[in-house]
This record gives sequence, structure tokens and C-alpha cells, in this order.
Amino acid sequence: MYYKIEDFLKDWDYESKATLKIFNSLTDQSLSQKVYPEGRTLGFLALHISRTIGEMMNRTGLQVKTFDDDLDAPNDAKSISENYEVSSKSLVNEIKNKWNDESLLIEDDMYGEKWKRGITLGALLGHQSHHRGQMTVLMRQAGLNVPGIYGPSKEEWAQMGMEPMK
Repeated sequence: MYYKIEDFLKDWDYESKATLKIFNSLTDQSLSQKVYPEGRTLGFLALHISRTIGEMMNRTGLQVKTFDDDLDAPNDAKSISENYEVSSKSLVNEIKNKWNDESLLIEDDMYGEKWKRGITLGALLGHQSHHRGQMTVLMRQAGLNVPGIYGPSKEEWAQMGMEPMK
């Protein structure tokens, strides 16, 4: 639960940059990677993360720019990353211009429940982190290098001339 806009914006700054590191490591070919035939693809997960910024936060009265449906959805890695960045910046601008710390206590209808906006912001971050973790598994399966988010990745340890932790 967030009680201060400034705290969320600080967390969002780090987490959105981390998500862009992942998105910018994708290739067009990797977007079709999935674990099993009925599973979600790497491209689907990236689009889902991007769409959810607007889908979730617009339920709170904000007007976050995002693409709404499959007709608007890009199908190349660069455009997905660019669209995520637009949605992320739009979220920050909407919050800065329309909310204050007291706004975080307002309850909105979220998926049949009432959530305080401070909880919604935490859920948005958790949702993004969850799916970003799924993406890193698919990235490894697709043969991509995975950037470190909360510490060095295997490849980054090697670039530092060190052995990755076992």
C-alpha cells in the first residue's frame, strides 16, 4: 500500500526502467517463444504488461495512453518497447497532474472489489514484476541474454570477469 505519491514514483522509475531493459532485449523472432503449445508467448506477455498499465489505472479515473486491443497492438519488439514507454510516461504524468497523497486512500471498483488507490499502485508493480519474471524464462529458452534486474545476470557476471553464483 502506497501512502505517498513520491514513494510510488520512485519505485515506478526503477521498475519501469527494468521492464524496458527486458523489452529492449527482445527480438522479433523471440516474440513467439512459449513453454508449451497452449502457453502464452513472450510477445503476449510483453503486450499484456504494457496494456495493463492503462487497463488497470484507467479504472481509477486516470487516462493513461495505451493500445487497447489486438488491432492497435504492435507485433514487433521495438514497437512493443516504445508503446510500453509511452504508457509508462503517461501514467507518471497522469498521477503527477491528477493525484495527491490523499488520493491514495480513495477506493475504486477493481475487478468486483474495492481497492484503495495505494493498493492498486502496488498491484500494478507486482503484476509487472510477476510477468517480467515469466518473460526471463522464455528469453532463456529463446536463446536471448537476460539483463540483470535486481543483481547481475549470468552474462553480466561474465562481463565483469566473475563466475556467476551457483
